[in-house]
Amino acid sequence: MAESKSLRKPVFTKVDQLRPGTSGHTLTVKVVSAKMVLQKGRSDGPQVRQMRIAECLVGDETGMIIFTARNEQVDLMKEGTTVTLRNAKIDMFKGSMRLAVDKWGRVEVAEPANFTVKEDNNLSLIEYELVNVVEE
Repeated sequence: MAESKSLRKPVFTKVDQLRPGTSGHTLTVKVVSAKMVLQKGRSDGPQVRQMRIAECLVGDETGMIIFTARNEQVDLMKEGTTVTLRNAKIDMFKGSMRLAVDKWGRVEVAEPANFTVKEDNNLSLIEYELVNVVEE
């Protein structure tokens, strides 16, 4: 065990490669817009905890998707900012895809990207339907 384990280089995914039910994505995206959808504070115990959720439209040169930012992530999601989402997953909300980063992932502000967001390919507008397959 003396030799150190080398870290794997992250494989960057493009927005148009995202599929329902997948996780472990690393993407570099630009924030197109951010809208606060929930903000409430709870004062249970010594510290006051605040819960904030924002829906942010993010994208790259292949398409766009809605990213659900939670708590501290909301502060990083400013319009025009380029961010790297590490270990992101796809959540389904009312039949459409949402990108999210939970406690196992990271949201980092990155160097400004030199791509233009492809705004006519919004993956969150595609509605998916759960189909149960009966095996005989």
